[in-house]
This record gives sequence, C-alpha cells and structure tokens, in this order.
Amino acid sequence: MDLFDDNIMYNALVEKDSSFDGLFYVGVKTTGIFCRPACRARKPKKENVEFFKKAKDALASGYRPCKVCKPLEKPDHTPDYIGQILDELTLDPYKKFKEQDLRNRGIEPNTLRRWFMKHHGMTFHSYQRMLRINTAFKKIKNGESVSAAAFDSGYESLNGFNDSFREVFGTSPTGSLNKQLLDLTRIETLLGPMIACAGENGICLLEFTDRKMLETEFMHLAKRLNASISPGENEQFERLNHQLSEYFEGNRRQFDLPLHTPGSPFQQKVWKQLQTIPYGTTRTYKEQAEAIGKPDAVRAVANANGMNRIAIIIPCHRVIGSDGKLTGYGGGLWRKKYLLDFEKIHKK
Repeated sequence: MDLFDDNIMYNALVEKDSSFDGLFYVGVKTTGIFCRPACRARKPKKENVEFFKKAKDALASGYRPCKVCKPLEKPDHTPDYIGQILDELTLDPYKKFKEQDLRNRGIEPNTLRRWFMKHHGMTFHSYQRMLRINTAFKKIKNGESVSAAAFDSGYESLNGFNDSFREVFGTSPTGSLNKQLLDLTRIETLLGPMIACAGENGICLLEFTDRKMLETEFMHLAKRLNASISPGENEQFERLNHQLSEYFEGNRRQFDLPLHTPGSPFQQKVWKQLQTIPYGTTRTYKEQAEAIGKPDAVRAVANANGMNRIAIIIPCHRVIGSDGKLTGYGGGLWRKKYLLDFEKIHKK
C-alpha cells in the first residue's frame, strides 16, 4: 500500500476507476463489506473506509465480499471456460464453435459475445472468422494456393472466402501478397490487460488496453508497415508473456526480445537511448536529450517518448521532469508511479 496514498485510492473509488482494480481493495466500515475500486455501489464517505492491498487482508479484518463487484474475482481476468476455448482455437484456428456447441458446454452465447466485445472489440463469431482468415493469409504468403487456403479455412466457396478476406484485410487474397500481417493478442498483467502486436521482425506494439492513443497507433503501424492487424498466434507471444510475468514478479530487469520499432531516425535514436536507462533508476528529459547529443531538443525528446509503442520493454516510464515530477505517460501517471516504485523496491 506504500505505492498509493489514501487520496489517490479514495479518488479512484469515487470515480469508479477500473484501471485500479486488483491493485487495492476498499473496506466500508458502516456496512462491513469490501469492494474493488470500480464498484457501482453508492460511495461511502472517506472517514468510513479503509484500504487493503489484498482481498485476503480485508477478509482477515472481518469484511465480507461485495455481491455487486465480486472482489474475489480477478479484474479483467479471462474466465477459465473462455481460456479453454481460446486454447482450443490456438491449437486449431479452423475449429468452429456454433451457438449450440457453446450451450452444450453450459455457455450462454450472448455472455461470450459481450465478453469478446469488451475485451477484443469484436464478437466471438468475428474473432473466430479473423483467426481462420489470419491462418489462411499466412498460408497464401507461404505459397499455398488461394483455393486450398480457402477450403482449409472451412469456406465452401471462393467467393465467400474472398469477401471475408477483403472485409478483414481490405484487399483480395492475391492483392495481399505485398502486405505484412501483424498478429495481435491480449496479455493479462498486474497493472491490467495489455495488447501486443508482432510481425516477422519482432514485437512492434505493447500497450495497456485503456491507452487513449491505441487506435491511432494501430493505424500508424498499419500504414507505415503496409500491414493488416488481426488476432493470431506469433512465436514471440509466449516469450513475451513469460518475460512480462518474470518482470512483474520482480525477477527480471532486462528483456530479451526482438523488437520492431518503425519511426523516424530521431525517434529511433530516442527509443534506443531509453533502453540504456538502468532498471530502478530515472533520467530527466534534459538528460535524455544530452545523451543523444541534442541538448536543446528536450521537447522533441519528450514527444518521441510519447510516441513509443512498446511500453515497459522500452522503458519510457523511467523518464521524469527536471523538477523530479512524473509527467507524460500513455498508460497513466498512476502506472508510471507504480512501475518506478516497484523497480526501486525490487532493485535491492
């Protein structure tokens, strides 16, 4: 709890800020229940609450879990039944789950649809279709015929496959041969879910899902790399997941992953310099400008930091203002503070 003061936590409670879910819990003295920050229930007065780092601490203090926000469930955690479906689709992207298949498993299709809309911005039906088209895209790029890829994908006609392909990638299968494919996945972390993208040359995006610039970053990447972005598996995702888990456990200080960071020569220079800032330390924007030999380009350095698309691995969170204040972080200043404090604690 030393990472947030009471004012920050109470304001998060009042604003129902879901980005703090899982980072602390709130015990309400007048009701004897404890909630997560984003609970929809009426907000108590500040003097009537106390904060806990873990749900078990609230339980040990005699509080009961709220029936509205269900604080014993992980925030934005993928339910086990959905995780099993995703694992099956990873093993066989051509597998089709129909509504009756879901009901046979005790899953309400509308519930699954809402979860995918919230966490992937598309229905489960669309997600399945994009996985099949994604796999077909890779086969065509590797020299397989369009017709073979279409029928392997479960399409009964080339016209239907071509229409779906064009809807996903904006071009025909034959017209896609000069395009790249960026695979996209969702990763759960201590500070909330993140979206990662990777192509043939490595990881090109890692951002928290609530980053306001995320859609813009997708558009810039697609345009700059002449690429389409689609949910799919990439050989780098398993390593990324593993190394992020080690980082948030305090057991990893450096990442060993191939990165693809398209940008201007100046941006490339700034991003490369960011990766030289040691774990658990900070530099000012002025020091960063001096480090790249541009002492008068402080504002330009700050702008380049803000354009970094690979959070944590390219540690723009380690750059602070000349007065020591935390400024400018796309993932939110509270996450910046958390990451800096977390690294200082685990640096020892």
